Amino acid sequence: MKMDIRDAAALQAISPAALSAYARTAGWRKVETYGAHSDVYAAEELPEVILPRTERLGDYVSVVSRLIAIFAEAAGRDELSLYRDLVTADRDVVRARVTGADDGSLTLNRGVELIAGARDLVLAAACSLREPQPLYRLGANREANDLLDRIRLGQTEQGSFVVTLLTPPVSPPIPTRTPEDDDYDDPIERRMTRRLFEALAATREAAEKATTGDGSAFVESVYRGVSANLCESLVRLVDPFPALDISVAWAQTRPISLPRKVFRFAAADAAILREAARGFRNQEPQPDTHLFGTVHRLKREEEEAGGTIYLWTSIDGNNRSVAVVLKGSDYDRAVQAHKDKLPMILKGDLERIGQRWRLLNPHIDAIIDSRGPSYEVG
Repeated sequence: MKMDIRDAAALQAISPAALSAYARTAGWRKVETYGAHSDVYAAEELPEVILPRTERLGDYVSVVSRLIAIFAEAAGRDELSLYRDLVTADRDVVRARVTGADDGSLTLNRGVELIAGARDLVLAAACSLREPQPLYRLGANREANDLLDRIRLGQTEQGSFVVTLLTPPVSPPIPTRTPEDDDYDDPIERRMTRRLFEALAATREAAEKATTGDGSAFVESVYRGVSANLCESLVRLVDPFPALDISVAWAQTRPISLPRKVFRFAAADAAILREAARGFRNQEPQPDTHLFGTVHRLKREEEEAGGTIYLWTSIDGNNRSVAVVLKGSDYDRAVQAHKDKLPMILKGDLERIGQRWRLLNPHIDAIIDSRGPSYEVG
């Protein structure tokens, strides 16, 4: 299909690195330089082309337009689809495709949930780059959130509803050591998509093993990026739909040995993923948790400055006893609240060990006096 793409901003969005990467993939090879800012590329039975090395040329937009027409004719494709390949040729692309949306549309609420789930999915992968853990405080990882701010929401695609996420441009490898040493460090954009690829593969394998009663595969895959956050984001993505396909396509500017692969998660997987996330959360302290309850037991060893209280409270709708070690002054206040039969609000990191619960780094926020307004403590 012959199409004349004239939108200057759309053409400017195609980088010189993307043009070069596409040309090399299609069979062209650099043969010589042309002027100060361009190169000549040639290929057998294909027209010779001149590719710019910078977008700061005065006629860059018209050059890109002509190259799109040449590339499309050589490949026997329409210019619009080739443009879409070029605009993402220097980026890793994550796609979440809904099955069962025959007319390519979703309700507004489901569309918002789909985009939010895709955001949380890549954020979980980005958080695991620092140190793989079963659970993350997503808002606390500044590096991961900075990376998320640079990820773009791509254009919609024809067919079933597709959410497209574009990483920041992935730079070509630049040797900084000896020529024979090709073990270069990937930029953070590529490390994030690699980790997402590995985490999706590990989660898919673990979910299949869990159907046979082997749930240990989730715990054993934490080092590959599997976490409560990743499992919960997948639940958010797949739960409303019959099935969801997630794929990662690699930037042509930085070739990689990993294939382009589609990971399918069905609605039946949601229950397994939800249980895996719950298991991860139960193993990890829940930070900044507020507990409301009454002291039902006190324990203090001789000559100790503080002691342990046992708070009767509600966790996930169930009544639980939580052990809390308090320092001297806080322990004395808890003892007095126990004598007066007054409820308390405590804040800390809630941890579960087997069937036992405890509150780490505790602080008494308030003691509630039914005879008057609550008063702050500490």
